Amino acid sequence: MIAAQALLETRMLLRHGEQLLLTAVIPTLLLVVFSTVDLIDTGNAAGDGERVDFLTPGILALAVLSTAFTGQAIATGFERRYGVLKRLGASPLPRWALLTGKSCAVLVTVVLQTLLLTVVALALGWSPQGSPATAALLMLLGTAAFSGLGLLMAGTLRAEATLAAANLVFLLLLLGGGVIIPLENFPDPVRAVLELLPMAALSEGLREVLQHGAGLPWGSVAVLVAWAAAGLTAAARFFRWE
Repeated sequence: MIAAQALLETRMLLRHGEQLLLTAVIPTLLLVVFSTVDLIDTGNAAGDGERVDFLTPGILALAVLSTAFTGQAIATGFERRYGVLKRLGASPLPRWALLTGKSCAVLVTVVLQTLLLTVVALALGWSPQGSPATAALLMLLGTAAFSGLGLLMAGTLRAEATLAAANLVFLLLLLGGGVIIPLENFPDPVRAVLELLPMAALSEGLREVLQHGAGLPWGSVAVLVAWAAAGLTAAARFFRWE
C-alpha cells in the first residue's frame, strides 16, 4: 500500500512543471551562477578551495528544502483544498500511510536532484571530500525534518496561506541558512540562532563533510534529528484531511 502510494506521489510530483522548476532548475541555476560569477563574498569560508567547493553543499541542502518542504507543502495544501485528500480519507488508506508515501516520493526526488547537481558541480570543478555515506545520512535526516514540517504546514493551514508561507520560508532560509552566504558573515547573536535551524544544520554539516573532509558532524545531526522528530510527530498528530 505504501509502495503504491509512493509511486503515485512520485509520478504526480514529477509531472508538475512548476514543481520541477522549484526542485531542479532553481538550485542548478544558483549553483552555476554563483560558482562562475563573483556575486557573493564567501570570505574565508571557501578556504583554499574553489567557490564551487563552498557552494555545492549548500545547494544540495537547498535542493532538499525545495522538494521536501516548499514543493511538498504547496502541492499537499492544494490537494487538501480541492478535496483530493478528503477522498483519500474515505479510502482504506490511513493517514500514516499517506504521509509515509509522500515522504518516500520526496526521497526519490531528492536522490534524482542530488545526481543532477553532483554532475553539474563536478563539471564546474567541484572536488568533494569526506564520506558519501555521511553526506547521504545528513541529507536523509534533512529530508525527514523538512518533510515533516512541510506536511505539518500543509495539513493545518489554508492552501493560500501555505503557498505564501512556504515561499517566504524558502527565501529566508536561502539567505540565512548558510547556502550562499557564510554563517560567519552574520553577527554572533544572529548566527547562534541560525545554527539551530535545520537548514543551517544541513548546509553546514554537508560543508564540513564534503568540503573539509570531516567525520560525522554530531552537532548538525542532533539539530536535524530534533527537528525531524518534532516535525513528523506534529504532522502525524495535527494533519487534517480537509
